[in-house]
Amino acid sequence: MPSNVAPAPGTGTSSAAGAEAAVPAEAVTPLIRGIAVLRRLTDADGVASLSGLERSTGLARSTVDRITATLARRGYVRLDGRDAVLAPRLMELGNAYLAALRLPRLLDAHADALADELDESVSLAVGDQDGIRFIHQATRRRAMSLSFRIGDLLPAERTAPGPLFATEWGDREWARWRERRAADPEDRGFPAVPARSRPIEYGEDNRNDEKDRIGANRTNHTNGKDLAATKDLTVAKDLTVGKDLAVGKDLAVGKSLAADRPEEPGAGRSARRRPTLGDDFEQRTAEAREAGWALDDQLIEPGLVALSMPVREAGRIACVVSVVSHTSRHTAADLRDTLLPRLREAVAAMERELREARHAESATPRTTAAPAGLAVWTGASKQELGREFIESLARGLTVITAFGEGRAELNLTEVAQATGLARATARRALITLEHLGYVTAHDRVFRLTPRVLGLGFPPLSRTSLAEIAAPHLTELSQRLHDSVSLAVLTGDEIQYTGRVSTSRVMSVHITIGTRLPAYPTALGRVMLADLPEPPLTELLPLTPRTITDPARLKAVLDRVREEGYALVDEELEVGLRSVAVPVRERGGRVVAAVNVAMHSSRRTPEECVAEVLPELRATVGRIEEDLWVAGRFRRVPRT
Repeated sequence: MPSNVAPAPGTGTSSAAGAEAAVPAEAVTPLIRGIAVLRRLTDADGVASLSGLERSTGLARSTVDRITATLARRGYVRLDGRDAVLAPRLMELGNAYLAALRLPRLLDAHADALADELDESVSLAVGDQDGIRFIHQATRRRAMSLSFRIGDLLPAERTAPGPLFATEWGDREWARWRERRAADPEDRGFPAVPARSRPIEYGEDNRNDEKDRIGANRTNHTNGKDLAATKDLTVAKDLTVGKDLAVGKDLAVGKSLAADRPEEPGAGRSARRRPTLGDDFEQRTAEAREAGWALDDQLIEPGLVALSMPVREAGRIACVVSVVSHTSRHTAADLRDTLLPRLREAVAAMERELREARHAESATPRTTAAPAGLAVWTGASKQELGREFIESLARGLTVITAFGEGRAELNLTEVAQATGLARATARRALITLEHLGYVTAHDRVFRLTPRVLGLGFPPLSRTSLAEIAAPHLTELSQRLHDSVSLAVLTGDEIQYTGRVSTSRVMSVHITIGTRLPAYPTALGRVMLADLPEPPLTELLPLTPRTITDPARLKAVLDRVREEGYALVDEELEVGLRSVAVPVRERGGRVVAAVNVAMHSSRRTPEECVAEVLPELRATVGRIEEDLWVAGRFRRVPRT
């Protein structure tokens, strides 16, 4: 095993000793390297140059090229010139974890309803070792709005959910937390939060109110106890929690520990120092254990406050629900006094939902995933790409997708059956994923961990339909040498949200954001045809060929609905011909449409149907595949 493969963070390595986690002899090196590349792309917000990946991972450029080629073949990245860009299909890895977890399917609607009722942002989070990771966000649209994404990892001590999860920690978890705090004194390993560089600043009214409420003394205090426990830790470490270090590089994270350590007594200064954010975490955990809820009073950044309660299943914390606001709307104490009773009601409803689901699941036979057909696909990919395709990487990532709804726990045989891999191949992949912290094993049964969400999910979880469609529109325009557009329906108009134009002397020039009446356009007709009662008023004659009779137009829409496409010939503008196909979400509802537009001299209507329509349908099919993956556990914005 090459020595330039670094261990994943938080996998039980004794960082105090500064030793690397021993890489298992049967671990799959290409899988370790491929996941390192995905983590680097995630940390770079989804886009990085190939040379940048070479520098950040410490891998040879030829290795980076082969990894990205394999990921591109899998549909997980898109190669755009010298850049690698995360693609929506990568979200199927995170979807496998979320489906196996069940919580988003069961609780998202409760969180959304609570957010609507309170007009505040509401989130669901799970514990990820000594951090917390979001699995759902119901945010409010405001100038000051929450920027956290599904999959983002936060340090437990700087959140409201953190103390609640820590009530179930044992000595090992507390030791890991202290080690990470010492190694990363500014939380540089958590890119989703601002650096931890300011001292604790509690409002006196809030602090006194806390004392009255739960009898706890949470005044500013030193962290001498924690420092004593971590004083001898080395600074140069090979892992952080929440962010893998570069493969093949030993990096110090944040500042030197000495910068965060008080001077020794006798050095002419007091050994005491002002406590920094998170130093009171153990005290907050004790208070959360007693109270059953927790507050975040601007621990992440000034102005952000949150109130959290645990949602329990079978006596354990399944997740934590949080109501998040801004101090311009609520102080932390006001948030608690005003919203805690309603939050308790919501938690009770969520726990009832989990109990009922657990009862129903116990009476439902366990599902078995159909074989993935991986052998045929990898064989074809290997034949096409040659040595540029890394089979072991593709197979290892496929193992993650073996898990899902009704398949939260799988043994080796079940993983092999679900993926179509040989047992020996599946076993090596599972050993590697366990080493990296993406699966856990107990009594020969494997489960995915929340860390899977760190593989691209945060930057991709905010992707809009227009962003999903953009590369597909470009490819179609390049093949047909015609303008291609994406549009959505807004009332009785269409609005262009995506556009790729050609550079012809005679071409269709429309900008993103342009609105046009829906009835005389191909884009509008395929979307109107999906409505039970399409608005067919004010049908004005824009050209001599525009259909203005409502009964005739309704018959046209019926035919469009049946045929699945619309062809409009010079009804919007003389000389303009267009053919369009609807884009459907996972449930089958039309959410947008894609068209190819051209001058009427370019192709006859018959040639549009014979030559353009098949290419257009294939492109929309690929857009829908990405949309269905991206929208499985979140609402994909249309614009």
